Amino acid sequence: MEGAEEFMKYRSPLVSRYASKEMAYNFSDKKKFTTWRKLWIFLAKAEKALGLPITDAQVQEMESHAEDIDFTMAAEEERKLRHDVMAHVHTFAHCCPTAAAIIHLGATSCYVGDNTDLIMLRDGFDILLPKLARVIDRLANFAEKYADLPTLGFTHYQPAQLTTVGKRACLWLQDLAMDMRNLQRARDDLRFRGVKGTTGTQASFLQLFQGDHDKVEELDRMVTDMAGFKKAYLVTGQTYSRKVDVDCLSTLASLGATVHKICTDIRLLANLKEIEEPFEKEQIGSSAMPYKRNPMRSERCCSLARHLVALMADPLQTASVQWLERTLDDSANRRISLPESFLTADIILSTLQNITEGLVVYPKVIERHIRHELPFMATENIIMAMVKAGGNRQDCHEKIRVLSQEAAAVVKQEGGDNDLLARVQKDPYFSPILGQLDALLDPKTFIGRAPQQVARFLTEEIRPLLEPYKSKMDVKIELEL
Repeated sequence: MEGAEEFMKYRSPLVSRYASKEMAYNFSDKKKFTTWRKLWIFLAKAEKALGLPITDAQVQEMESHAEDIDFTMAAEEERKLRHDVMAHVHTFAHCCPTAAAIIHLGATSCYVGDNTDLIMLRDGFDILLPKLARVIDRLANFAEKYADLPTLGFTHYQPAQLTTVGKRACLWLQDLAMDMRNLQRARDDLRFRGVKGTTGTQASFLQLFQGDHDKVEELDRMVTDMAGFKKAYLVTGQTYSRKVDVDCLSTLASLGATVHKICTDIRLLANLKEIEEPFEKEQIGSSAMPYKRNPMRSERCCSLARHLVALMADPLQTASVQWLERTLDDSANRRISLPESFLTADIILSTLQNITEGLVVYPKVIERHIRHELPFMATENIIMAMVKAGGNRQDCHEKIRVLSQEAAAVVKQEGGDNDLLARVQKDPYFSPILGQLDALLDPKTFIGRAPQQVARFLTEEIRPLLEPYKSKMDVKIELEL
């Protein structure tokens, strides 16, 4: 059957099921090898401008074939040569016979390999940053909308003092804002490897330019500029330092930890039926239990976030075992860990944007949960009110303690509702403050400065962070699965 052969071999679900087209293309063979050709063209142009005997016709021939790669020929050449870069040098030379003699002139494999990796890392960050900005924007709108909606806080996953739905979202936002700054810094810190030669000394280029150090430095600067980088690393071995990969992937792993925490919180709140992620009209939660509305998107984010965090071990170990100027045991590992980290980050951000665009809040459920716990939390307010009405603090404390224990027994042993308030109302001791009970139990009096904190946080920290991405905020995410 036509096309059936693709189902006869393993396909990474990162690409076949989840990743965006732009991120999948960023790490594709097409992007990689056309970038190699562009780098050879940059090198030839710069070498020509600095006086090497390279003609306009040779450069034009290379430019006219920058995109039309014969992948079949390249694969056959690699089978023969056992060298991917030389396989593509030969393939490029085949369609550029006039320029064949000057392709890759003075360069080593890492000129195309490492520089292309740096371009892909930079472009990968450029894909991720607007997506992260949109997640932050959607969540900021959610936080603003629910800034003053009281909800139970939880410590140790046990009911604690009240917060608000919006304030809790700001805890998520704060972590995402840190990730935003980390990704931007990692992107901006990237430099180009440039033209450094086999061990980083630029010896081959110094020979080409007959000992002219200024021309070698200008060559490095020109190629770096043509590749769209402001700076090149001043010193390298054969490769750029693999600590650069550590720096990049650590920011993505940190993002993974953030997303895992957010989506775990959403899953816990979904269990309480206080908040739910979007659920499509025809979506099936369980094949056996048709009533279920499982938080599938949040679970996917958690699953992939664990993979993203785990990938961090690869660049750390790779950087630690690079011997002297370079060893090749980095190569196979980096072919997997670099693309997978960016693909995974791309997927969880797209999924999280979809979640945050459709989060559903159930205020009545939240209110019911508050009613179950608030009487216990209000006991200190009741004691203070009684003292102001002339009561004795110790006597009041004992009365409240006894009534609280009785109410707790009803909840825990009988499965009933918290009836502490009814017990207080029935006890003649508390008659001086019965008229104040509604005010003493108003949930909004228990949320402190949460709404004000939300407003200030969004105004001072979140909105300015999003300003550079205003033009990219209108993209919506429709998940295919």
